[in-house]
Amino acid sequence: MPVFLAGIVVVLSHVPLGQEVVKRGIIFIDLAIAQIAGVGVIAARLLDVDSAWGTQLFAAGAALIGALILVFTERKLGRYQEPLIGILFVLAASLGLLLLSHDPHGGEALKEMLSGQILWVTWQQVAVSSAVLMSISVVWMLFRKRLGHAGFYLLFALTVTTSVQLVGVYLVFASLVIPALAMRNVAERKWRAGLYWGWGIGILGYGAGLTLSYHFDIATSPLIVWALAVCALAGFFISSNSARFPTKK
Repeated sequence: MPVFLAGIVVVLSHVPLGQEVVKRGIIFIDLAIAQIAGVGVIAARLLDVDSAWGTQLFAAGAALIGALILVFTERKLGRYQEPLIGILFVLAASLGLLLLSHDPHGGEALKEMLSGQILWVTWQQVAVSSAVLMSISVVWMLFRKRLGHAGFYLLFALTVTTSVQLVGVYLVFASLVIPALAMRNVAERKWRAGLYWGWGIGILGYGAGLTLSYHFDIATSPLIVWALAVCALAGFFISSNSARFPTKK
């Protein structure tokens, strides 16, 4: 139950931001920011920071630095933003490998960062992460038109920082992009409808992935990613047919 609730919280908080990511065409921003936050986690590990809050501060600090870099590059080199995001991701990933090169448990740490430890999520983690993620989500949904580029990047960095330690880089990317991309045609006509469809796809994907993982004893995070993709594909076809044949009043 805490694992499923963690998934619901991630979906509810990530789909609204994912719509903006797809709209702007900066698909790999979540991977870049998540990877930068991961470097912060690795740095905390190497400095023997034991507390969860200490690790969170390292991750948030790194992600905010990455967000400020992207704010600067968008203002100065906006047309090249997508390749710059890709370069930032590669640099952060390479830095993480360099930092872990002399760590005997580096491979395990890298796996945890990418695929997460979603099966070991506790009620306390869910409560703390829910408070942070839902607060950010409410701010974005209420003030998204006033926040501008800097506000978007900073809220995005804080969101990814929290969720990457909860579910890992792969699920953060999948939760942000897959439902939002599948429902882009709906969101273009009506933003709230696209949001509701995206939430439904995300929650169904997490539920299906967890159920299949439990019954067939398969790795959970990768299976949820595939379940999200399948549910998104089904949702795309259903919503497209619904739009093609509108109901009569």
